Amino acid sequence: MVFAFGFALFALGITISIALHECGHMWAAQATGMKVRRYFIGFGPRIFSFRRGETEYGLKALPLGGFCDIAGMTALDELEPEELDRAMYRQATWKRLVVMFGGIAMNFLLGFLLVVVLAVGWGLPSFDQPPATALGEMSCVAQQKPDGTLADCTGTGPAQRAGLQRGDVVTAVNGVEVETWREFQAETQNQTGPFTYTVERDGQTLTIPVTPETVTRYPSDGGPGREVSAVGVGSDYYGPVKYNVLTAIPAAGAFTGDMFVRTFESLAQMPAKVADLWTAVTGGERDPETPVSVYGASKIGGETAERGLWGLFILVLASLNFFLGAFNLLPLLPLDGGHIAVVLYEKFRNTVRGWKGLAPGAPVDYLKLLPVTYVAVVIGGAYMVLTLVADIVNPIELFP
Repeated sequence: MVFAFGFALFALGITISIALHECGHMWAAQATGMKVRRYFIGFGPRIFSFRRGETEYGLKALPLGGFCDIAGMTALDELEPEELDRAMYRQATWKRLVVMFGGIAMNFLLGFLLVVVLAVGWGLPSFDQPPATALGEMSCVAQQKPDGTLADCTGTGPAQRAGLQRGDVVTAVNGVEVETWREFQAETQNQTGPFTYTVERDGQTLTIPVTPETVTRYPSDGGPGREVSAVGVGSDYYGPVKYNVLTAIPAAGAFTGDMFVRTFESLAQMPAKVADLWTAVTGGERDPETPVSVYGASKIGGETAERGLWGLFILVLASLNFFLGAFNLLPLLPLDGGHIAVVLYEKFRNTVRGWKGLAPGAPVDYLKLLPVTYVAVVIGGAYMVLTLVADIVNPIELFP
């Protein structure tokens, strides 16, 4: 039930994010004197609508986004005589740019506000985490109960008795190289007696013998338990830092800057992720760094809610808004960035014509851009379908 609630809540968050993106366009258009004919959330059959002033507002059956109909967005739009002077394509360059950037800015603003909420309510995580196999806190080894909880234990654990220290980076378990905490954990549990860890400490490579203890561990799906080896150590991790309302603003600003860098890096890597997505669809291991669809993101939202990780829930939603804003900056039609590129091209062309004593040229003929637009839509649609299929048949597992 909690998973379903989290899934629905995250999907609602995505819908609101897209709706506010369109609000950014609408409010900017209204503020600069353009006519907004319609603003709808969703697509498909109309559920209801109402008119306020010259704009019709409404809700449609499929909550898969929304749209804002601005009169004369391109010269191809049919206009009423009274709309001609207010047509978007006839407005000053700065006004058109304000409108096109309005939606993008709204996603960035929403992402920033979510980061502020995260900073105050749960704390901001650190991007500069220790290596994946760095050792953290050490303790005694506790037996696990069938319900998943751990029994009480006292004394020191095998890791402490062996002389391991927090911050040691394990590179091999009994000669088997490990790069992730999951690999470290699996290799440790598979040992049947004394073994060695190869660790990096203060620039030195050390080989440390360890004698594990045998404990019972139960899988998360409630299956039968099995006996494994354990040494009583967790992964090293820099926990989140909480802020008050005042200090959260600059902290969120710095955190947002880091997220911008990572978002644009992820955007640049999207073409290269096609092969990884195809591998996931065809039965290979799913790379956790591959993109996710709306369904996949909502599933992650449901899983974080189910485990009470509401801070992570908000962080993922904030990341999604930053990605939506960055993605719309791409200079491809029908994205906002494509329209921005057209506006800048017209301004540059007319400036050059002005230097030559010529009148401004005609608006860009969008019909000539349709083939390129269709290619972008087909490629983008295929990418979305591939991502959706991967999320269905081989979803990302945040909590294996």
